[in-house]
This record gives sequence, C-alpha cells and structure tokens, in this order.
Amino acid sequence: MSTSVLYMSMSLDGYVAGLNDEPGNPGGDGFDRLHEWFGDFSRPSGPVGELLDEMHAYGAIVVGRRTAEQIDHWGGDRHGVPIFVPSHRPPGPSVASYPLVTYVADGIESAMAQAKTAAGDRYVLVHGAYTAQRALEAGVLDELVIHQIPVLFGRGRRQFEVLPSRVELEVVRVIDTPEASHIHYRVRR
Repeated sequence: MSTSVLYMSMSLDGYVAGLNDEPGNPGGDGFDRLHEWFGDFSRPSGPVGELLDEMHAYGAIVVGRRTAEQIDHWGGDRHGVPIFVPSHRPPGPSVASYPLVTYVADGIESAMAQAKTAAGDRYVLVHGAYTAQRALEAGVLDELVIHQIPVLFGRGRRQFEVLPSRVELEVVRVIDTPEASHIHYRVRR
C-alpha cells in the first residue's frame, strides 16, 4: 500500500510561509529563503541528490485548497500525476479544464484513500499546512520529511499551528548540510 508523505521546508521557529502569503505572493515575503537549499535545481551528488530523487518519485498529490488555488493547481499538471484537493466547496471554473485535478468533498480520509489508490506502489505527496494538520488528526499522514532551514522567520504561517493532540514521531533518517537539516520522520500509531 502507498504511504503519504509531507515534504516541507521550514524555518527553525516552525514557519513554512512568510507574511503576506496570498495568491499574488504565494509563500509570502521571504519564502524563497526556505528553498535555497535546492540550489539551482540540478541534481547534486550524494545523500541530498538521493533525497531529491525520492521527493520526485510520488504517484499522486493531496494538496490543500488554499495552496492549490494560489498556484492555480500547477496549471492542471504536476508531473502527470493525479491531484486531489479535499474541500467542502466546489472548485472554481478553471479546474474544469484540468482533468488530473479532483476535488473531494467527503473529507481528508477519502481524499487520501483515493490518492493512495491512484499512486499505486509510489507514495502520496502531501502539500499544505492545514491539510497536513487535518491528515495527522485523521491518522492518514504516514511520514514527514522536514527540511529544517537555519533561519528564524518570527512571523508568518506555521506548519503545525493547531493540532488536536500530541503526535509521536520516530526519526527515520537525518541528512545534515550547511543549507538545511533534512529530517525524515515516521508517524507512530
């Protein structure tokens, strides 16, 4: 069965987006700082290169509506994989021309189940702070890979702002680089 994995770059104080995170400024002010560790997007050698290979091996995406709308659903195509958006509201008109995008009205559990089926033996990439929180709450998020960036934002949007209860994690792997500490966790059930 497929696993679900949140990949997120985060400041040391827990922020995944800066101030003024809105459609005209996705990720907010200073957002690019959280992704400098990618470099020029060429594949580096060694463990970080292997990590980037893993990151791009997903078979489906579950993404929050806010995130999806800010980036116009990746123009309807994110590497040819199905995109599932849990939302109780119907999609906007642009989504009608995006056959890989499916809005799921019956909750995060249903969206994740559909995505895992679509992903087959590959994993489900999870995007969006709120969506990750709801997936943790529902028990359908399996793993987290946090790219801990050595910067303090002080304000913005936190990844784990509100959780209904404590979530125990198991450290699977840590890759330290001067640009980031990449920490892979498994959610303990």
